[in-house]
Amino acid sequence: MDMLIFEVGIAVALITLTGLISARLRFSVIPFYILVGMAVGPHAPQFGIVDLRFIESSSFIEFMGRLGILFLLFYLGLEFSVSRLLKSGKAILTGGIFYVGLNFVSGLLLGWLMSLPLQETMVVCGIMTSSSTAIVAKVLVDLKRTANPETEIIMGMIMFDDLFIAIHISILTGLVLSGATSFLSVLLVSLSALLFIVLFLIIGRKSIKAIDKALHIKSSELFLLTIMTLLFLVAGFSETLHVAEAIGALMIGLVLGESRHVSRIEQQIMPFKDFFGALFFFSFGLTIEPSSLGGAVGMTLIAVVLTILSNYGAGMIAGKMAGMSTKASLNVGFTLVSRGEFSIIMANIGKAGGLMASIQSFAVLYVLILAVLGPILTKESPRLYARYERFRNRAKQKEIG
Repeated sequence: MDMLIFEVGIAVALITLTGLISARLRFSVIPFYILVGMAVGPHAPQFGIVDLRFIESSSFIEFMGRLGILFLLFYLGLEFSVSRLLKSGKAILTGGIFYVGLNFVSGLLLGWLMSLPLQETMVVCGIMTSSSTAIVAKVLVDLKRTANPETEIIMGMIMFDDLFIAIHISILTGLVLSGATSFLSVLLVSLSALLFIVLFLIIGRKSIKAIDKALHIKSSELFLLTIMTLLFLVAGFSETLHVAEAIGALMIGLVLGESRHVSRIEQQIMPFKDFFGALFFFSFGLTIEPSSLGGAVGMTLIAVVLTILSNYGAGMIAGKMAGMSTKASLNVGFTLVSRGEFSIIMANIGKAGGLMASIQSFAVLYVLILAVLGPILTKESPRLYARYERFRNRAKQKEIG
């Protein structure tokens, strides 16, 4: 009996149910999608025709998750603006540099402590430096902090982090996916990827008027088909050049982000991003054997502590440079703690490159903990600051007394 469609239906039902639960609990939905994927899979039971092992559909669900990466990166490209980042001010650029620098160094330190090889260490650096745009944006809206003065700094630092993600993915592509073995060959592949990005952006920006004219299509169906054609052709062509398909999706998103049709593109693409994005996290969970997570607990806890300290430091530096209070600076640092979609994408690059399986387990635990802890720290940062102030005042009184 062909059970493919029925199994996909069960998967979508599970994803929907967990999404509803997370909305009720007012938590980020990403860890819930991963957890439900981990709860089913090859080790799960079968109830009559309901087969939670997803044997027949696993490869199809994995492919739809792959599409989810394309749509996530494409949407990121639409939202990102290099020119807007450059106009955002010295505080954002400096804060962004410190944010990326401190978290990247934390990844290097963790790789050294765990005696990881170079490729695994670079993947870990990417996992630990990639803040979750989706979670941060949702938390800011939920806590009604979008109008706060520090929010501009937070979003600017996220944009800077997005720029780092694009560059780091291109470097990881050369280092992990190309099969290059010598330093020179890795360097050549990485430079080729960066050259592809630069040339594509230059040509794309110069062609934006012609693109705008070509996209002047009244029919919604033909408009969507044109966008999908551009997305899949560019992503697929990138892969033929040993550049990750996700980078291709990001690049065409960056070009179309400058188009006057960008709002219409976002409106049409968002349902695909949400649907296939959810399947991406679910399919990632399906590949994880829960019993394998135990070996990554120690490494994950060290990484969580390093991330919180790095974000605290970056937030204080960015806040102080912008002339903000200690309380607002603490908000900046703690709001950026959440990890999610891009950390999982980095881990998937490691998986595609055949790196140590423990990196996958580490990424799962790390994202699960910080996707939950990040929103809590953001919400409680005013209370934490108040306790810090009380502690400091008592210490001062003791000194005077």
